[in-house]
Amino acid sequence: MTATALAPDEATLAEEFGTELDRIRSEVIATRGADDAHYIRTVIATQRGLEAGGRLALAVSLFPPAWVAGTAMLSLAKILENMELGHNILHGQWDWMGDPAIHSTTWEWDFLSPAEAWKHTHNHLHHTYTNVVDLDRDLGYTVFRMSAEQAWRPRHLAQPLYNLLLAPLFEWGIALYDLEPDAVAAGRKPWRSFLDDVSGLLAKATRQLTKDYVIFPLLAGPSALPCLLGNLTANTVRNLWTHTIIFCGHFPGGVRTFTEEHIDGETRGEWYLRQIQGSANIEGGPLFHVLSGNLGHQIEHHAFPDLPSNRYAEIAPKVRELCERYGIPYVTGPLWRQYGSTCGRILRFAVPARS
Repeated sequence: MTATALAPDEATLAEEFGTELDRIRSEVIATRGADDAHYIRTVIATQRGLEAGGRLALAVSLFPPAWVAGTAMLSLAKILENMELGHNILHGQWDWMGDPAIHSTTWEWDFLSPAEAWKHTHNHLHHTYTNVVDLDRDLGYTVFRMSAEQAWRPRHLAQPLYNLLLAPLFEWGIALYDLEPDAVAAGRKPWRSFLDDVSGLLAKATRQLTKDYVIFPLLAGPSALPCLLGNLTANTVRNLWTHTIIFCGHFPGGVRTFTEEHIDGETRGEWYLRQIQGSANIEGGPLFHVLSGNLGHQIEHHAFPDLPSNRYAEIAPKVRELCERYGIPYVTGPLWRQYGSTCGRILRFAVPARS
């Protein structure tokens, strides 16, 4: 469903709604402190412990139990590093601590996309133009058709297949997407910038591939091959999980899309409305939320992308109650339902609309 501009009375309610959300944001900012810092440092220590344990186990992975344990620990470490650490630190959620080791300007994550390239396409373009057709490139990642307002092309018939291929190779898909080749073709991005980005990606990819598929397997000696396979499995598991969480937080059936007309003169309150209606939550327990980078609270993340992720569970009931009070849809559901709804959307928009 595509949204249209608000009527005058609706605009007034939007501003009141935005004021309420600003109050929630201010409360969190005023109470950030030692507990939050302890949380992120604990996650970092846990992630590094899991990675060290996984690497050590894979070094002797000729023994099947060691391979299973090492691959499981490394998979969890990579998921934590991508979701709860990399994604959220690069959003600047922990910049307030003043710790140069946990800062959006210094963190480089265990992912093919260089941090700076990802911050441009994700933090700036996606979070600014969330679900605005033709402005938010994340609305289908320039490959999928996810809205009736997007022009249908014959290639979209194959998008269910694209989705199956993208999931295990998600970091490669995002890395290529972050190069913005479509913007180059449209003349919005200079070739010089594109070539600089290609150079940065090649350098980052070389480091990543060398680390996982050359250095650690060589250090494993007789266990080189199972170590390499363990690293490949861990990266694939991480990609599948990341793809699932990201797609289920953005593309279930109840999530709305918008036109450029809708954001013309958009106020702070209207921006909040668009972020909330353009996102979906995924229900789960505390462990699920940590492993998803707290992106099971995708609605809260889009409303407050720079607040500490560990606070989303605290403010989610407040945001939901506020939405209910103002009659604003709050799309949420368990993972299986959101995944099924997302797959249904991919299938639905793979074919042209009936006239």
